[in-house]
Amino acid sequence: MKTVVITGGSRGIGAAAVERFAALGHRVYFLYAGNDGAAQAVAEKTGAIPLRCDVADREGVQAAFARIPDVDILICNAGISHYGLMRDIREEEWDRLFAVNVKGIYHAVNAAMPHFLRRHSGCIITVSSMWGQVGASCEAAYSATKGAVIALTKALAKELGPSGIRVNCVAPGVILTDMCAHFSQEDLDCLARDTPLERNGTPMDVAKAMEYLAQADFVTGHVLSVDGGFVI
Repeated sequence: MKTVVITGGSRGIGAAAVERFAALGHRVYFLYAGNDGAAQAVAEKTGAIPLRCDVADREGVQAAFARIPDVDILICNAGISHYGLMRDIREEEWDRLFAVNVKGIYHAVNAAMPHFLRRHSGCIITVSSMWGQVGASCEAAYSATKGAVIALTKALAKELGPSGIRVNCVAPGVILTDMCAHFSQEDLDCLARDTPLERNGTPMDVAKAMEYLAQADFVTGHVLSVDGGFVI
């Protein structure tokens, strides 16, 4: 049994990851930002332990990790999105996207690092997006943050590999979560038709990819697309 810490674990992909790793028999902690009801529901369903904090807040993250006795696997899933023209996004919205999607990883990785270095082993999985690979119109800020996640993942894989720490990334495609709320059903159907596997993804599709990366002992610095072939 390993100890798994998942940021953004109360909904969507994060909740599916909590469910998957708990089902595998691991001890799971998950961080969540504010929806106490959703977090409690995930905790009751899985037996995982919820810890409330904003990943953009360094002190809050440090306090949350102080309650975790050990970390074997860290999944940096917390993320927010923004849909709209680049010219319309406010500076505070831009800054908040980077604070959560990129700086949140910085905070979580640094909080987990003492555990990894003590054992000379560890596994970090970040969550990017296919838009971090190819960019998306009307999602410039979000795409920029997710591109940064990919670059950070590859850099950390090189930096931390000699310490026995693997760092990999999943890049989901169209996954049916709250982030798709701005799409109409017609839009979602069109996206499914444009996907070689002819469907949109589910949070559990991504959680299973995370499971693979958690177990793949000779894989690091890899970006695993979980998009049904949308980006080839």
